[in-house]
Amino acid sequence: MVERIISAKGKRAAAPAEVRRVNVEESGVGQRLDNFLLRLLKGVPKTHVYRVIRSGEVRVNRGRASADTRLALGDEVRVPPVRVAAPASAAPVPAREFPVLYEDEQLIAIDKPAGVAVHGGSGVSFGVIEQLRRARPQARFLELVHRLDKQTSGVLLLAKKRSALTALQDQFRERRTDKTYATLVAGAWPASRKVIDVPLHKYLDSDGERRVRAVESDDGAGRRSITLVKVVRCYEGYTLLDVTIKTGRTHQIRVHLAHVGMPIVGDDKYGDFALNRDLARGVAAGPRFARMFLHARRLAFDHPVSGERVVLEAPLPAECVTLLRQLIHPH
Repeated sequence: MVERIISAKGKRAAAPAEVRRVNVEESGVGQRLDNFLLRLLKGVPKTHVYRVIRSGEVRVNRGRASADTRLALGDEVRVPPVRVAAPASAAPVPAREFPVLYEDEQLIAIDKPAGVAVHGGSGVSFGVIEQLRRARPQARFLELVHRLDKQTSGVLLLAKKRSALTALQDQFRERRTDKTYATLVAGAWPASRKVIDVPLHKYLDSDGERRVRAVESDDGAGRRSITLVKVVRCYEGYTLLDVTIKTGRTHQIRVHLAHVGMPIVGDDKYGDFALNRDLARGVAAGPRFARMFLHARRLAFDHPVSGERVVLEAPLPAECVTLLRQLIHPH
């Protein structure tokens, strides 16, 4: 079936709408189905992509699949007819290197700054992976091992070989990595609260945006999620924490901390919006802070070839250090 599409401005679309069968190559191994499609179907609204997945029109190896299905090398993805508007002339991806924490022939670990997405999609033209590939055109293979939220800074791991990618993703999936985040929360954290064991349920809002909520009752709606919390330092009205996650759920730390009434400073999705606004404006000559205070400060994993334990640390960003210096310690 071929359908000619005319855009709202009367311009003919760049390509006809027709069923496509796409085989997953190395760049798509381990990727979620939704992100694979968002990357493939540039110009298609995100809400429509999720709609065709839910309807069963998208098939993986001739079977129904969910948005979070992980793709393997050689998988066949059936993509139904979709309306793709003629692409506007996009600005070229700028080459960019990031602070390197570790690098060898198998992998590279960088210190990702806040405000930079790890990859393009969902309204973002490009991210870390596209910029790094542009900066390293000689690299035959370069893929994200895991993700960090756009507003989260810190240790981000990338694979330089497919074998390393598979081995490292297995470690993340089997929870054999250790990840520690530094975060500042609003409120006085009780030292006795060391574990948050509350199921989390992921869903899409009316705009197709991913959201997560805590589920108190054990009704099967949520997946078990465990967060370990340690108080690092107390301030008037704030607490600096070290947070370790034993399960890697979407927005886990952000939702767990907000759920117990102490949201992360600067969290624009689950946080205290009035407080965030005041900090960004520097109300009453106070500290100015306009990002989310969540930093992946430590990551430990087994090297994919040698098997040796690798421990990487990223220093707290300057803007976070500046904020802490301006806060008041209780007497």
